[in-house]
Amino acid sequence: MTDLEFMDRAEKLLLAVERSCDRINDTTDADVDAQRSGGMVTLSFPNRSQIVVNLQKPLQEVWMAARSGGYHYRFQDGRWQDTKGAGEFFECLSRDASQQAGVSLKFSE
Repeated sequence: MTDLEFMDRAEKLLLAVERSCDRINDTTDADVDAQRSGGMVTLSFPNRSQIVVNLQKPLQEVWMAARSGGYHYRFQDGRWQDTKGAGEFFECLSRDASQQAGVSLKFSE
């Protein structure tokens, strides 16, 4: 994948994270604040915990840091997959955000 292709796919992922936060805040009692700064989105929860999603352009990866740990994702077979087999990005984000928010949350493309 070229750097341009990576950036296109990665920007779509970050936008999907932001849109998912907007949808979650509009349709649930959850309060998830999404702050974007360049190639990074920080999700903040009422309990003051955070999840950080950022782009690693030189590696063509998306990294996620949550209470459960740090994860690296590469675009493979049409999805962002964890490099160590922990699963697909949006499934993992949904799991970790739900845990940190204390309510079930669903993030999606």
